[in-house]
Amino acid sequence: MEISNVMEYEALAEEKLPKMVYDYYASGAEDQWTLKENRNAFSKITFRPRILMDVSKIDVTTSILGFKISSPIMIAPTAMQKMAHPQGELATARAATSAGTIMTLSSWATSSIEEVASTAPTGIRFFQLFVSKDRSIVTQLVKRAEEAGYKAIVLTVDTPRLGRREADIKNRFTLPDNLTLKNYESLNLGSIDRTDDSRLASFISNQFDRSLSWKDVKWLQTITDLPILLKGVLTAEDAALAVQAGAAGIIVSNHGARQLDYVPATIMVLEEVVRAAEGKVPVFLDGGIRRGTDVFKALALGASGVFIGRPVLFALAVEGEAGVRKVLQMLRDELELTMTLSGCRSVEEITRRHIQTPGDSTRRVTS
Repeated sequence: MEISNVMEYEALAEEKLPKMVYDYYASGAEDQWTLKENRNAFSKITFRPRILMDVSKIDVTTSILGFKISSPIMIAPTAMQKMAHPQGELATARAATSAGTIMTLSSWATSSIEEVASTAPTGIRFFQLFVSKDRSIVTQLVKRAEEAGYKAIVLTVDTPRLGRREADIKNRFTLPDNLTLKNYESLNLGSIDRTDDSRLASFISNQFDRSLSWKDVKWLQTITDLPILLKGVLTAEDAALAVQAGAAGIIVSNHGARQLDYVPATIMVLEEVVRAAEGKVPVFLDGGIRRGTDVFKALALGASGVFIGRPVLFALAVEGEAGVRKVLQMLRDELELTMTLSGCRSVEEITRRHIQTPGDSTRRVTS
């Protein structure tokens, strides 16, 4: 079967993966309302294309934190990728590097910080961080990321505890016996039996620090010079506080709808967060991106770029590294087509005037 769009990978991945693994990747929290809304919300935004703009040359490249990348489409952190494919995060890293974009490695990866760095040494990588109760674990992970050449820390801020994912409860989800959370193997985790991978996973999930607060963002800045992006911001109030706390960027994210159900789709709160950031730091979006048209809509609402998660996992499951490369290429091609048909020759030319949202009460008329 010739795969013609990103969504087709999900159905193929469902056929191929064990039910426990597919459900872990695909499901959301509780009623999964937000999971559906992350996709549905994009359909509520329509285009206002401009004509006769000489679109003979289209440039989809952009710069993120000073790094030039091939398109504003980057890879979000997703856990335990070797459940999808034996090469896991290593395949994803190689695909991101060959596509000329940024990969974010999850703390809960099944490949280590160092393995991922060495498999694609020329790539630009960010490291996603959960803050453990034991701050020495945090310090060790951050130092390892720095030494391995990672360019930013992506601090997940919406997980004082895990959301209720009922599919995982029903399936009694555990990490398969042949895998481990590699970044924690060499750390001093007390008396935990590291040969028991499912116990290791539950031990680490119990490490979430519910006392995490803005002071910890400041503390993180004292242990690293890397820029810190905050992932999980959904309101203007928190966006303003993030800027005040010295964050280098904001990722508008609802954790792939896996935390608090009935929060809005990320695309619906993006503009509020962008306004609150006042251009002081870049704002990014993840959640529900499946088409180049989705990417365009996010950019029109003020995002500097987007991160994709599940499309990477599903393509990885079906076609390994080649699948991840293809997903990135398809989204890039679709974005380029959308820009062409909307009259935008560069990412910078995409503006709020190119789209119409449900909140736009009256049709705007250009002068």
